[in-house]
Formats: sequence, structure tokens, C-alpha cells
Amino acid sequence: MSNTKLSQYSNNLYQPGGIFKRVAWYIFSMLIFRTSVPFPSLFKVVILKFFGSTVGSNVIIKPNINIKYPWFLTIGNDVWLGENVWIDNLTRVSIGSNVCLSQGCYLLTGNHNYKNIKFDLVIGEIILESGVWIGAKSIVCPGVTCKSHSVLSVLSVATNDLNEFSIYQGNPAVFKKTRLVS
Repeated sequence: MSNTKLSQYSNNLYQPGGIFKRVAWYIFSMLIFRTSVPFPSLFKVVILKFFGSTVGSNVIIKPNINIKYPWFLTIGNDVWLGENVWIDNLTRVSIGSNVCLSQGCYLLTGNHNYKNIKFDLVIGEIILESGVWIGAKSIVCPGVTCKSHSVLSVLSVATNDLNEFSIYQGNPAVFKKTRLVS
């Protein structure tokens, strides 16, 4: 492992969108999404679509949501985004249908390479397949796929893919049991 030299850090290769687009989104995000004012979900969906998101029907978006770049976001049908959800999507985040993101959960697509002296940005997309439930205050790390109907329980951290119809718990999250299917 080398010594980190933050003075050598450069993020010039990462271009998430034009400056006008990012500033416009920041303003709308502050006024409409990152507020306690309970604007209707349909209104928020229209704004997300205007900024390039693909959003299905019957999506519930609670107050105080933080979405980094909506143009990297896909949301299926019948999805719930709870209060204080943070989608830190420096790259693609795909949320399937019938997914629940509970209060305060965090989808993190970027990190830094601590092994490199320049502390380079490392990104990885997140895929939440249909029926996934991310518990309150849980974190999904870059490059993770949560397969169909997997559950990440409260205060857990997914650093690896989650298998379908399974429950994970802890930091790092480990398999606890297979969900019963009715």
C-alpha cells in the first residue's frame, strides 16, 4: 500500500453531465426532493423523467430524498423510496419493480482506490432486481447486485451480491436464511 497524496488526485476523467444540467438538477433537487415539504410523488416522477430518469408507474417518493444524477437512474413499477433515501449514483442504478428502499438507506456507486497514491475514483453500478427490500439505514456498495426478492436487513452493509429469496444481515452483510415464498 502506498502513501496517499491527495494533491495528485484528479477527477478530470469523470464527466457525469454538462455543468448546466448538473446545476439545474441541483436546484430542482434542493427545492423538490431534499425538502420536508411533501410534494406529490407524481410531480417528483415528472421531474425525474424530465432530467432523464426512466420511471415506471405507481412510484412513491417520500420527502428528503437525495438523488445525485437522475439521468443514471432507472426505476420500475410499484417502487417505494422512503424518507432520507440517498441514491449516490455516479453511474447507473437500476431499481426493479416492487422494490422497497426503507428510510435512510444509501445506494453508493462510488468510492476511492486507497491502494493508489492518487486516490482514484472507482465506480460500479448497482442493480436491485424485482422484489428487493433494502432495510432502514442499510448501505449497498458499488458494483452490488441484489437479486430477486433478496432482503438487506436494518443497518446492514452489502459489499457483495445478494442471492435471490435470501435475507442478509450485518456489516458486512452475511446470509441469514432463505425467505419463505408464499
